[in-house]
Amino acid sequence: MTESTVDTRVSAPWPSPYELATGLVSGVEPADRTGPPAPVVASPLAALEAAVLPAVRRAPCLVSFSGGLDSSVVLAVAARVAARHGLPAPVPVTWRFTGAPAADESSWQDHVIDELRLRDRWQILRADDDLDLVGPVARRFLHRYGVCHPLNTHLHLPIVELAAGGSMLTGGGGDQILAGWRPPLPPSPYRRLRHRASRVRARLRRGPTGVDRFPWLRPAAAQEVLRRHRAERRAEPTRLDRRIAWHLRRRDLRLTVASFDRMGADHGVLVRHPFLDPGFVAALAATAGHRRGVARRDLLAEVAAGHLPPLLFRRQGKAHFLDVFLRTPTREFVRSWDGGGVDGSVVDPAALRGVWSRWPIPECTAGLVQHLWLRQHPPTPRDAAPQGLAGDR
Repeated sequence: MTESTVDTRVSAPWPSPYELATGLVSGVEPADRTGPPAPVVASPLAALEAAVLPAVRRAPCLVSFSGGLDSSVVLAVAARVAARHGLPAPVPVTWRFTGAPAADESSWQDHVIDELRLRDRWQILRADDDLDLVGPVARRFLHRYGVCHPLNTHLHLPIVELAAGGSMLTGGGGDQILAGWRPPLPPSPYRRLRHRASRVRARLRRGPTGVDRFPWLRPAAAQEVLRRHRAERRAEPTRLDRRIAWHLRRRDLRLTVASFDRMGADHGVLVRHPFLDPGFVAALAATAGHRRGVARRDLLAEVAAGHLPPLLFRRQGKAHFLDVFLRTPTREFVRSWDGGGVDGSVVDPAALRGVWSRWPIPECTAGLVQHLWLRQHPPTPRDAAPQGLAGDR
């Protein structure tokens, strides 16, 4: 009943020593040419509506809503589909954080909620140290599921618990399907020429070495991690349809979906990421697959085709959440670390201690924080069963 619509098969188990030591996941699975292509419906918007409908039908339908462009569009489409079919409106669920001003999107969230007339359905969760890498929510998550990718997946655990027996929609996959890694091309020929020239100059400059980027790793490991990371970034196709197919085969994306599927299955929750839905990606590839360098906002506005509120596409900027996950529990843990528990062939314990003596610690060491915390605080039999949100308050 919670079977994923996304292929989550990977050829190697998570995590590899390099992935655990850096948080960087690399690898692209071979193309699967055995299955039939997904059918293309009339338009990407119709496909997006079809993608959210099973979740909207399974109340309560919660939408993980940050106020970002992707989650705003998913929420708007879900509300539109619910109204059309006479179903209960979706329930947007939003985290609000103290002491993390770079993550504050409250003003924009209010605008979107009011535009969609969902204020009476909105649930706001509040966090201080709750979502720290080894804070209260992460501890429950780690004891139940272990270290998962992405390393902030625990943020969604209370939302999944609220949705128990129902469904949850996310904007997951938007970064890959709609944006990719390459910045949009400048609009004018002159600016495009300058952009290409700057990229040539950047290639000629000596970039940071692996040891510069990952000073807590052994030099050979640092160089290999950087080599793999750069090779994968360069391999991303520029044409939209090829980029979509490539990202859907990436280990990073498949592990992400698998983590959500596991959490959802544990609580009887149907988890869906509409931007990864086979029908939507097929429709988007059919209508815009030939394009290169299109901005995410422009692409989504075209998908909406005038049927979603224009306000959604006026959003500028993006929130940053590092201060949400690096709080007092992580600071206290890294200060007390005994120096053991790491793979000495990959990680230099003395160098890691030096890196962790300064705050904030590098976000790429988040996996090591969770792994080492779990080593010192293994789960008990009581941790084997899912717990409701109310039991944590």
